[in-house]
Amino acid sequence: MARILIVDDAAFMRMMVRNIFEKAGHEVVGEGVNGADGIEKYKELKPDLVTMDITMPELDGISAAREIVKYDPNAKVIMCSAMGQQAMVIDAIQAGAKDFLVKPFQADKVIETATKYL
Repeated sequence: MARILIVDDAAFMRMMVRNIFEKAGHEVVGEGVNGADGIEKYKELKPDLVTMDITMPELDGISAAREIVKYDPNAKVIMCSAMGQQAMVIDAIQAGAKDFLVKPFQADKVIETATKYL
């Protein structure tokens, strides 16, 4: 069982990802509503894995991932992007993200991707 932090500005997306992980037996230890919130929650909760939306207000997911990896080089951050954000995904991987998922999410793909890093 892994401890997961979900960072997304859309409440329904956080709920959807939470449901996927909880059905697979993982524990969602926290949710962040933007990149800045995600960094704070990461430091506070020390999760095993973070799912991070790319496009968010205040601080985007790429900047947040960069800060989290700077804080903890072993952090496992998986970026979540909408279709057509491939260029941003490359930036995210360069910022230290391990992988990415494309919305709309398929539960099996989310778990398969997360499992690779847990």
